[in-house]
Amino acid sequence: MATKQNYQDFLDVLKKNGINKLYHFTDRDNLESIIKNGGLYSWMDCKERGITIRKPGGGELSRQLDLRDGLQNYVRVSFTRQHPMMFVAMKDGRISNPVILEIDPAVVGWEHTKYADRNATRDGAQVGSSLSALNNIHFSALKVRKHFDLPEDEQKYFQAEVLVKNFIPLEAITNISNFGIPLPSKPNQLLGKEAYTAQISRSNPTAFIFLIDQSISMRNKTSLFGEEMTLAEAAARIVNRTINELVLRCIKSTEVRNYYDIAVIGYGRESYFGWQGELEGKSFVIPEELRDHPYKKIITREEKRTRRGVVVKEVEKVQWIEARCDGKSTFVHNALDKARELLDDWMMKHQNQDCYPPTIINITDGIFNGATVESVTQKANEIKSMFTNDGNVLLFNIHIVPGNGDNVVAFPISKAELGENSYGKILFDMSSLLPLRYNDDISTYLNDDRKDRHSAMAVNADMTTLIQLMDIGTPTNISKANV
Repeated sequence: MATKQNYQDFLDVLKKNGINKLYHFTDRDNLESIIKNGGLYSWMDCKERGITIRKPGGGELSRQLDLRDGLQNYVRVSFTRQHPMMFVAMKDGRISNPVILEIDPAVVGWEHTKYADRNATRDGAQVGSSLSALNNIHFSALKVRKHFDLPEDEQKYFQAEVLVKNFIPLEAITNISNFGIPLPSKPNQLLGKEAYTAQISRSNPTAFIFLIDQSISMRNKTSLFGEEMTLAEAAARIVNRTINELVLRCIKSTEVRNYYDIAVIGYGRESYFGWQGELEGKSFVIPEELRDHPYKKIITREEKRTRRGVVVKEVEKVQWIEARCDGKSTFVHNALDKARELLDDWMMKHQNQDCYPPTIINITDGIFNGATVESVTQKANEIKSMFTNDGNVLLFNIHIVPGNGDNVVAFPISKAELGENSYGKILFDMSSLLPLRYNDDISTYLNDDRKDRHSAMAVNADMTTLIQLMDIGTPTNISKANV
């Protein structure tokens, strides 16, 4: 690639400002095309070459502005992983499973590269290809994690850009080999690997985080296998049941194999880790700890399959968490923040492993408060934008109600299925678009053989439905080698 005459001076500017990589967001569904075609092309170059972008990050307005400013043949590259436009694209539904491509900063010194001190098509943007144009960038504004951390008049500088003419080849995408798709020896050949297919093992575990609404409204009564109790008690028993199933999957003879990291976060006004007894205060725990440190055992009712069919029997069950319904508010934003902190650490620990992505299941009986819908949706999207080599974090949101769940809507494909349910539409926007590997279980549950992808959410679910949704939401693809 041809470079500018004073190439090293451009790299020195980045080095001086602590910039050692650049970023480009795209949808995971676009990766195969990027690899097949040998790299990233501008949207106009894609159009001219007949390359279909399955999920374009930019909308029609963005393209019109590019054409207005003569930037249609440039690939946009940012200085930040948390680009605001990524979350706009998620909110608008253009992308659902974003991945962040890491770009070799050497592209700043390529002959035709330009620089913009903000979004290049925004009013007042200073765009140029000279060293002074690069120095024009407000590098101090790029040191925060999110643009909301900046004063309002500085936020525009968080979107500073490097504009690379026409094409960024695969060799300049430094993490392109981290997504489970083997790189071909020739650019026009592709060896595909589906996302969400990693086998769970001790060396490549996954994680589950259960968020449980523990606000006062969870005192409302419901029934579980014919036994009357509060929603809080029913939710706690069902989560305990799911945790027990996860532990049982890990027991081989007398050995417990730690395939999962598991956390429980309760929330009302505050959010807190939910383990009781000897595990109290811990965040993630492993199956071996759960087996060795039960909190208590109770006698409860449960459906059992017998030769005569399904019957309800009294059984002894291990409990690790208690029911609570004393929260004076429903501050789900605090719970999402706590889950995000856990995931930051977990992702760092497993960043170079082919791990099935973590799953978060949020159980709540009503609308949240204490934060705007936009703020909570943003926090949910930030979690959904996190990813392992195998796929993006999966966020389920399950709204539960007392009674029989007559108006339940589970795993909708489109928002239209929610009708006039405004809260359901909020949960739809907060929830993950599930990979197709979940469709067989969902089809059996819904008696629906549609081949489209479903949203990981439900509204008006009763307790029986909650159990079914929890079973679908906890994958069982443990390595056949049982390593």
